[in-house]
Amino acid sequence: MYRRILLKLSGEALLASDGAPIAPQFLSYLAGEVEQVVREGVQAAIVVGGGNIFRGLQQTERTGIDRATGDYMGMIATVINALALQSAFERQGIATRVQSALEMSKVAEPYIRRRAIRHLEKGRVVIFGAGTGNPFFTTDTAAALRAVEIGADLLIKATKVDGLYDKDPVRHQDARFIKQTTFAEALRKGYQVMDASALQLCAENKLAVKIVNIFVPGAILAALHGDDTGSLITA
Repeated sequence: MYRRILLKLSGEALLASDGAPIAPQFLSYLAGEVEQVVREGVQAAIVVGGGNIFRGLQQTERTGIDRATGDYMGMIATVINALALQSAFERQGIATRVQSALEMSKVAEPYIRRRAIRHLEKGRVVIFGAGTGNPFFTTDTAAALRAVEIGADLLIKATKVDGLYDKDPVRHQDARFIKQTTFAEALRKGYQVMDASALQLCAENKLAVKIVNIFVPGAILAALHGDDTGSLITA
């Protein structure tokens, strides 16, 4: 069992089947999954993406918006998702705080490392919004950065597949499942589970990454107990 974890959740996970940006059913489901973790005494932080609302890189290519502006728009989208998660968690009875890397004092605390750690020590779930607060960095990199800053023991990358594959299993029937590998191997072979800067940051700080299917009930808790769920990347 791990003492402190960070869960990286993509914005696309929040998409509703009818195309709405946020699915209430998924929010309730995730709140139940996180509640299991908190009940075990594990301190949990979350970084959520914003791709269900706005993807900076894709939109800049389509609309002509400059990349930095598009990335800031994407950061704002992550704060919207963080607030949606906070609302769902609090309905479940989970004490939650949202911290934003962009100043949004009316809706979220500013990101302050020591304050975040204090919240975690008090049993509150901390949701980090607005990525790193800087353009040109992905929320994967933000997740790795925040995990290292708060001293997390494990970074859990939540996906829609059962773990790590050598290529996209949705598009390639011959994709090979990889149960365990190293950061050096993942970087050398270009596995697309996280961007290279995120993997490099985890490698340098010996922060293990567990990849699980977020849509499998109990997958997060099972990963914490070290069972056979998902895939593991280590130093």
